[in-house]
Amino acid sequence: MDENKHKKIFLPSVVPVKLLAKEISVSPAEVVKKLLESGVLATINESIDFDTAAIIADEFGYEVAEQKETEPEINLNVEGGKKIITRPPVVTVMGHVDHGKTKLLDAIRNTHITETESGGITQHIGAYKASVEIEEKGKKKEKIITFLDTPGHEAFSAMRAHGANVTDLVVLVVAADEGVKPQTVEAISHAKAAKVPIVVAINKIDKPEANPDRVKRELSEYNLVPEEWGGKTPMVPISAKTGQNIDELLEVIILSAELEDLKAAIDVPASGMVIESKVQPGKGALGSIIIRQGILKNSDVFVYDSDYAKVRFMEDWTGKRIKEAFPSDPVLVAGFKKAPKVGSTITVVENEKIAREISEKRAKEMSVKTIKKTSGLIGFSQEAGKEKINELKIILKADVKGSLEAIQGSLEEISGEGIKLTIASSGVGAVTESDINLAIASGATIIAFRVPIPPSVLKLAQANKVKISKYEIIYELINDVTAALEEILEPEIIETEIGSFEVIKVFYRDKERGIVGGKVISGKVTPGTKIKVYRNEEEVGELKTEAVKIGQEAVNQAVKGFEAGISYKGNIKIKPKDILKFILVEEKVRSLKKKS
Repeated sequence: MDENKHKKIFLPSVVPVKLLAKEISVSPAEVVKKLLESGVLATINESIDFDTAAIIADEFGYEVAEQKETEPEINLNVEGGKKIITRPPVVTVMGHVDHGKTKLLDAIRNTHITETESGGITQHIGAYKASVEIEEKGKKKEKIITFLDTPGHEAFSAMRAHGANVTDLVVLVVAADEGVKPQTVEAISHAKAAKVPIVVAINKIDKPEANPDRVKRELSEYNLVPEEWGGKTPMVPISAKTGQNIDELLEVIILSAELEDLKAAIDVPASGMVIESKVQPGKGALGSIIIRQGILKNSDVFVYDSDYAKVRFMEDWTGKRIKEAFPSDPVLVAGFKKAPKVGSTITVVENEKIAREISEKRAKEMSVKTIKKTSGLIGFSQEAGKEKINELKIILKADVKGSLEAIQGSLEEISGEGIKLTIASSGVGAVTESDINLAIASGATIIAFRVPIPPSVLKLAQANKVKISKYEIIYELINDVTAALEEILEPEIIETEIGSFEVIKVFYRDKERGIVGGKVISGKVTPGTKIKVYRNEEEVGELKTEAVKIGQEAVNQAVKGFEAGISYKGNIKIKPKDILKFILVEEKVRSLKKKS
């Protein structure tokens, strides 16, 4: 084998066992045997990852380099699109805690959404549309803004972790009485890294201690210089509490967005980004999507994560069923086989055959036989699920001190109830045997950022089942750590009362189910929801709706003022004049937050 010691071969990121055997001039059986000795059970018809192949090749005296694969999996660019439209801006509101982000969003929602829309909203999909009237060439024109109604920093982190950004503009909320705070600085960093324009809303100007000039001075230190001082950053003094200057702020957002000349092609395959996901009884796995390009339609086949699905139905942000969604539209999509990850991209493809091929390719890349991945961050989340592990210990190695500090800072900001992230050790330079020994003693995962892992060290890690994960991009590292921890988060159960019903007559009842008639007195009643039974204003038990009928016809809902028949499952003895409250139960995928 010594004669091959200086031979160099090139291998792809996913290496078939047969190809490796051919390149190192041995039989496939010999490669399978070496893999088995390294704890990897793979047949000659299976594939392994590049790092595992490099270890095996080293055993036979070969040096390995990775082939650059340039062929894109799916083209998400708009090049080639001929039908280009101007699309509404997608805006994220960010700022320090308690500076008024939520109050501002509420103020906009309450004043710039029509009564019919707001009265019909029965769900939260993570975004909404507001209309603004502005004057153009002496004529009043209606303009639309899509606001992301999700926590600003978390949304940015998830989107940027997937190498994309759905936000066109950031509204930075700063309290006039407090000025720039740590999360203000963090929001500025996020916005600048995403290369999106910033509009500053100086909030709480109704307070006696408000000092807008102080805010402007402090922001200038971060290169956000107000326009009236000769800078390029629009700053609008507002009061989310009283509504003062909200219209002016929205006009500034529209004008700033117009300078960006936001366009999207609509004759290309539709794509969008997931901003929220949840599982809802009767609807299954749902994803809240902001459309980025193209027109998403019912029955479209799309790929996401390592799976594919078909649009079963869509609802706009008010809960109304729609047939198509355009660029910048927020839309709730049903049809996912499993809840998509926040920040994931969905992309429409021509048919299910192509979708299956793409998802199989992605799944294959994720499930190649490997020494590294069987014990990396993926391994942690699997073990955590089995053994109720609630702490992830990390040994962090990086190429330079700047990278190390940046990664440490980002990791230290990740938090979640009942979950702990500990950096057991950190340093600059290659992963060493000393790191492996520390990992063995502490049960830590080694994270290697842009540093080499010598084959001898990898072998030692494999022999001792030490977890190792390698990264070249910071946001991928942060995303994988977050994902590993999120795997063990229990989903959040959200209960929303959607309507109430007064029982007039009991038609049928046995030990397990019954049928009652009555009138919807508020909201709406639907099948598949939980019922809380109230008698004389006291809760007496819970039931489950099986069906709703108006006359002899089964319906999806009965709204306020209608008389209906309700069949239910449960053993509560319902009586006339009982009030049934209909509760929509949703299971929302929880995400980790950054520490305040």
